[in-house]
Amino acid sequence: MTDASGRPACRLRHGRPHVDWRAIARFAAPLMATNAIQALLNLTDTWFIGRLSTDALAAMGAIYWVMTCAILVLGGVGFAVQTFVAQAFGSRRRARASQAAWCGLWSALATWPVFLLLAWAGPSVLAPFHLTPAIERLALEYWEPRMWGAPLGLATWALTGFFTGVGATRTTFAVAGVTVIANVPANEYFMFGLDLGMAGAAWGTNAAQLAGLLLALAVLLSPGHRREFRAHLTWRPDFGQILRQLRIGLPVGVMYGADVLGVALFQLMIAQTGNSAAAATQVVIMLTSLAYLPAIGIASAGTTFVGQSIGAGDREWARHVGNAVIAICLGFMACMAMLILAGGRWLLPVFVPPIDAAAREAVAVGLLVLWPAAAYQAFDGLYFGSASALRGAGDTRVPAITALLLSWFFFVPLAHTLVFARGQGWIDGLPQAGLGALGGWLALMSYAMLLGLVMLARWRSGRWRALTLAPGS
Repeated sequence: MTDASGRPACRLRHGRPHVDWRAIARFAAPLMATNAIQALLNLTDTWFIGRLSTDALAAMGAIYWVMTCAILVLGGVGFAVQTFVAQAFGSRRRARASQAAWCGLWSALATWPVFLLLAWAGPSVLAPFHLTPAIERLALEYWEPRMWGAPLGLATWALTGFFTGVGATRTTFAVAGVTVIANVPANEYFMFGLDLGMAGAAWGTNAAQLAGLLLALAVLLSPGHRREFRAHLTWRPDFGQILRQLRIGLPVGVMYGADVLGVALFQLMIAQTGNSAAAATQVVIMLTSLAYLPAIGIASAGTTFVGQSIGAGDREWARHVGNAVIAICLGFMACMAMLILAGGRWLLPVFVPPIDAAAREAVAVGLLVLWPAAAYQAFDGLYFGSASALRGAGDTRVPAITALLLSWFFFVPLAHTLVFARGQGWIDGLPQAGLGALGGWLALMSYAMLLGLVMLARWRSGRWRALTLAPGS
């Protein structure tokens, strides 16, 4: 995977280093499969919840991105693990790499009180959005137990960040595989065996994530990792290292959280226009996850390769390999956009069986919004690839601020303007086009295009070259 100088994804040709595209593919393939499994997990949850009712799908749509935003922001330190591990691995400091993983685990444990508070505050979180009583009740049934179990996912991210940072992407894939396999019987048992409905879906996810976490811990403490990384000796909390990881990781969490919270508000706006539009939006988002989650897997390879290159002291190679991963993300997402358009007509009825008028309307709305959903996929590829390369370099603050500003001061107001008709909106004084779900997706398309171009410009500016992580990283 590396040449004699420590450059990852490199091969020599006529004595000069060139990007080894096959090495990138071999590294990224398990990560793509891992994230495709996550997409399958999301689709499985959507299918199980669809068995309850159309209202249950709409409730899931209303709560999903708010929940995801909370998890991403608090789990930012988990994202930093991969950066620190990759740079430590590239500089051949193996024990420092395992210490970063343990610091991520301690940070995940420390978030538990905050998640318990969020579980209790669920009604207050949803109150400003004026959901119908039935939708709000179902959303809260899912929210509370999911918040109780959220730190399990954060802990798993920390450990899979370690495995990915050292190049053990097959282990990352195995952890995801165990999680998704466990999710099916867990959902069936909690939702229908115990008759817990929406709450059962949350408990099923928690149980599946616990299974994945236990596997990841077992591998971290296996004899091989004890020998190479001294993983059994680096478990004690290092508060200085935790703070360093927080400085890198929290902006990443804020960046993804700002992005996701904007999408959460967009989805809540659409939920207010009708249950059919909300259900259609939730299913289309789950379908687009088949494109962007594998792309995030490719982009994660960029974080590792850039981080390892910088750890080895070769920033020029970091630029080369970062550019290569961005190009792969762009091409992959463009191809997936075509597949989404081609397969949407057959896939949508699978998740919203047209058994009544509301379901048939949801399918019709879904087919309409597939067009803007497909249109911005390539720009999402630019965003994921560029942001992940910047993360590998430790450049997270400016991208986070950029995403926050674009989400809150461009995307959310534009979505409000395009979704609501006159007299329906949350904020007085904004123009209101009344396009419903289509308007929301047009706003999301515009935001994704702009964000992708801005992140690419930040990477190509090369300002990340001047950044160095704190000593001991």
